[in-house]
Amino acid sequence: MNASVIYASLTGNNEEVAEIVVQQLKDKGLDPELTEISQADAEDLEDDDLIVIVPYTDGEGELPDEGMDFYDDIQDLDLTGKVFGVTGSGDTFYGDDYCKAVTYFDKQIAGTGATRGAEPLFINLQADDEDKKHLDAFTDSLLKSVSQGA
Repeated sequence: MNASVIYASLTGNNEEVAEIVVQQLKDKGLDPELTEISQADAEDLEDDDLIVIVPYTDGEGELPDEGMDFYDDIQDLDLTGKVFGVTGSGDTFYGDDYCKAVTYFDKQIAGTGATRGAEPLFINLQADDEDKKHLDAFTDSLLKSVSQGA
């Protein structure tokens, strides 16, 4: 099974979240590829069975600048039969704009025909032990969806 974890990180928090997800997937028998979003090619998602995106939210609810091309290119894909999940770190200080990029990526990938394997997961700042439990449930849900054939 091919799995990719693609992240954008400004403070290092989302890189850490992506690394947690990768380790959890490895613990469950997968060998996911970890890629920073500016190095990712959206077309490569067509080769994956499982896709996890971990974006940060910039400013007042904006997508990461370095991920804009990737985000735009997703809409041209047909990811029917693929399973995806989106998680990311944000700061609740931003109120309504908290983790908006997670929501944007979730909607963008859902529009490709892919199956949402887990609800979007928001993490406030740095992942703590409770967040790691939520991430474990997130990865379990993704793998369950993949095993059910999306």
